[in-house]
Order: sequence, then C-alpha cells, then structure tokens
Amino acid sequence: MDQLCIEREEMVKKFKNLGVVLLLLAGVNTLSYFLYARFDLTKEQRFTLSKKTTSILNKATKEIEITVFLNGDLPAAFKRLKNASQDLLADYKANSKVKLKIVFEDPLEGLNAAEQDTVMRHLYEAGIEATSLNVKTEKGLLQKTIFPMAMIQYDGRQIPVKLLQNQDAASGYEENINNSIQNLEYAFTSALKKVLSTENPRIGFTEANGELSDVFLQDAIKSLSESYEVGRVNLKMIDKKGLDRLKVLFIVKPQEAFTEAEKYKLNYFIMKGGRVVWSIDQVGADLDSLKGKGEQLAFNRKLNLDDQLFTYGVRINYDLLADANCAEIPVAMGSAQQIQLAPWVYYPLLLANPSSDLVKNIDVVRSEFASTVDTIALKGVQKKMILSSSAYNKVQQSPTLLSLAMVTQQPDPREYAGRPKAVAVLLEGVFPSLFLNRALPEGLSENFEVPGESKATRMVVIGDGDLFKNQVSAKDGSVFPLGFDRYTQRNFGNKALLLNLADYLSNDDNLIELRGKEIRIRLLDKEKLKAEKLAWQLVNVLLPLVLLISFAIFQHYYRKRKYTR
Repeated sequence: MDQLCIEREEMVKKFKNLGVVLLLLAGVNTLSYFLYARFDLTKEQRFTLSKKTTSILNKATKEIEITVFLNGDLPAAFKRLKNASQDLLADYKANSKVKLKIVFEDPLEGLNAAEQDTVMRHLYEAGIEATSLNVKTEKGLLQKTIFPMAMIQYDGRQIPVKLLQNQDAASGYEENINNSIQNLEYAFTSALKKVLSTENPRIGFTEANGELSDVFLQDAIKSLSESYEVGRVNLKMIDKKGLDRLKVLFIVKPQEAFTEAEKYKLNYFIMKGGRVVWSIDQVGADLDSLKGKGEQLAFNRKLNLDDQLFTYGVRINYDLLADANCAEIPVAMGSAQQIQLAPWVYYPLLLANPSSDLVKNIDVVRSEFASTVDTIALKGVQKKMILSSSAYNKVQQSPTLLSLAMVTQQPDPREYAGRPKAVAVLLEGVFPSLFLNRALPEGLSENFEVPGESKATRMVVIGDGDLFKNQVSAKDGSVFPLGFDRYTQRNFGNKALLLNLADYLSNDDNLIELRGKEIRIRLLDKEKLKAEKLAWQLVNVLLPLVLLISFAIFQHYYRKRKYTR
C-alpha cells in the first residue's frame, strides 16, 4: 500500500513538473509575440540593420507593401538572393512601427505565352525588368525568365527596386549574386526613403553651351525621373530663384565656352551648397567623323572652365587616354570591307574604385575619348578617385592625329605599361569662391550675394562627356538604354553610376554608406577537403553510431542497477 502511495506521489510530481514546463513555454511564446530580439554573432554584422534604415522605417505612418518578384523554381544562385531578401525584409518588418506587408511571387506562374507577354509588358512599364537565363537541366539548356526586382508601395506611390546589380557583369554569377546581396539593404532603404518622401529633389541638366541634346540624354533623364524632378537648365536664362530650387546640376559634354556670367551662376550654386557633376570632354574627337574621313585631328576645346575647376581643387588634362582594356567598335575590314568588331583603345572601360562606397560593385563603365583628371591640394576639400583606367594604358597629349587604321595595330605592351590613371574624382568639403573680391560680371541683372566660401558640399569631376549618353538607332531613331552597347549587345555600368551619383549628391543622409557592408562567402578549402575527405566521412558515419551504442549500454546498466535494489 505504501509503495502504491509513493508511486502515486511520484506520478503527481511528474505531472506538476510537466505543467510548469508547459506554462513556461506558453509564457515565453506569448512574450516573444510582443517582444522581438535577435543576436547577430557574425563578424560583419550581416543580420543587423543600420541606424539609418531603422530611422527611415520609423518615418512611415501608413502601411508599406513590398512585393519581391523572386519565387517558384529558381536557379540556386537566385535562391540565395531570394533567401537573403527574405531575411532582410523580416528584419524590416520587425523594426517597422507600421504594418509592413511582404509578398514573394512569380508573376508568370500558371500563365500561357500570350498572358505572359501582357504581364511582362505591364511590369516593364512599371519599371520591373526581366532577365533571361540559360539553366542546365537533365534535358539540356533551358531558357528561363525571372524578375530579380521588387516593388515598394506606400500611400498610392510606388518605386521599383533592382536586386541584381550587374545583370551583364563580366564576373561569374556567384560573385555577382554576392555583390547584390551586399547591396540589398542600400537598395531597399534608398527606395524606401524615396517612396516615403513627399517632395522629390530637383536635378537639372545644363543646355545652351552645346551640351548633349535631349535624345542622347533621354534614358538618363527618364531613369532619374522615377525618383526626382528632372529638367534642362539654361544658365543664360535661369535666375537666382531657379538655382535655389535645384539640388544637383549635371554639366554633360559642353562644346561652347561658358561666359563669366554663367560661371558666376555656377559658382553661386556651389557656394550655397549645390552639388555639381562635371562631365567634360576637354579634347574634341568624334568616331563618326573618323569613319567618314578615316582620320581626325583631336583638338583642345576652349570651354573657359579651367580656372573655375582649378579653384575647386581639380584639373581635367588636355590629353587622350588609350587603354588596352577597351570597348569594341564596328569597322569595315578586308578587301570585302566586311563589318567586324575591333578593340578601340580610345574607348576605355573604366574601373570602379572598390574602396569607394559610391561606386562599389558596379560594372565597368564605358567611356569615349576620355581624359585624365588630376587633383590639387586644397585645404578643407577631400578628394577620392572613383573611376580609373586599367594599368595597361598610355596618355597622348592633345592635339594629336587619330586614324581608324589604329584598330589593326596590336598595342605594344611596353608602351601600355603604367599605373591606373584617374578619370573621375569625388570632391567633398568647403570650396573657395572663384569670384571672391571680383566685380560682378556683365550680363547679370541681379546680385546673387556670393560668399567667400561654400557651405559643405560635394561635386564629381569626370574627364569624359559621354558617360551619360545613350546610343540611338540610325534606322528609326529609337533610344537604347543607358550603358547598353548595341554593337556588342553588352550592358555596362553607366546607368548604375548615374543613379548612384544622383542618390549620393541629392540627399544628406549618406545612405551610400550602406554599400560598405561586406558579406564574405567563407568557402571550404578545396585542397584541405580533398586531403581529409576520408577522415571526415568516417567521423560523420561512425561517430553517431558509437554515441548511440554507448548511450544504449549506459541506459541498460543504469536501469539494471536501479531496479535490482
């Protein structure tokens, strides 16, 4: 009877313990619903949102909806991109004070060919672009269309987000996907900031000095118009009030000299804190003229900007950069005059400086007849190279004679050996005024009240005027996307550069720092793996069995000892 009571008490005690455990689990589960905590033990803080991101999330007052068009049967690399997006957006949702709806979908799932074409056309009009891939299957190569993009919607506004950074990158998919994953927080946060903002910054492209016409800037203006108010600015006509409304000014390939009055307005714009991108052709050369005549004298342009740029601490040299790492052009060759693609050393492919967050991970940038850029020591101004040539270059002073016959000549390695040359630089700080203690130039009807030095501001100086020029079809006048070369059918990083510059120069939040986050892929050491393969296979197979048998023996003797007393 006593034994029965003891067993009953033990049973009750066990049930009480079980009840306590269940209550604790229920309490923890309930508490976790209201409180969110996450511990990031990775060295690079991969799973930690920046303070800038959480600050922007806290500005939302209404529901945010983010649709990611990556779902369904995806190649392994894009599954990684999807999973990384999923993890990041889960953090966004956890840190958001408003409802944040996240949707992953395959927009083409279950649709026939005609319906797919309709959906793809509508998505393209909304800024969602497709990517075609050749995927290896058991039946061979299969072409698959995917959309490595997302759409953020807020209060009736929407903005597309590009998840895959370099769709036509020269590096492999693994590196490209890794770079894209590193850039995810910047991509989503930057887009979120734009969609939350009720006022878009104003960006102007100068005209009236022979700059590129609207048709050659069409894709640049269209791409920027999705997030900014963009238009042309005539420096001869614009007044002080008009300049005050501008945030960023692009000066793209002027061919006529600037008057002192125009330079005064530019100087005023910079002194008040305006940001400028100088995209200048210091040397005049044109491929179309070369094709017509066979040769051309590259000449120095007289733009009357040298003294202004020198005052700000930079100089665009009167030279032409020839680089063995270059784009190809179509040239008639042989007795049959057959059109073939040939490398043209005067179309350098510019390399992004990996230490600069402004251009980190963008693809090579296609240039045409570029010049080198030098910086000058100036107190209070920081300078950083963002684009450069390869190490296999040579510099030719202008004027110089150019001939299409050069395409048949192989670059001499001895002539093309050297250090990378700067072609684009970023300058930040307080700049001195060009017109300090100078009289007001003729042609100005109002006093702009220019101070002796600027507010803290930024500018980018590029020794090429064609970086933001899109190509135009000679047949029907249709415009190709910025950075797309219709001859080689390759996309370059020109549009990514444009968007990064506009984003960095137009806001003061320094979101570009988010591009500095580095996610390392820690791959296995293949040599070590090969040498120790058998040992680790034996450990993985035998160790669990040894542990299981050891536990069974221990359990057997423990029970035998317990119940024999």
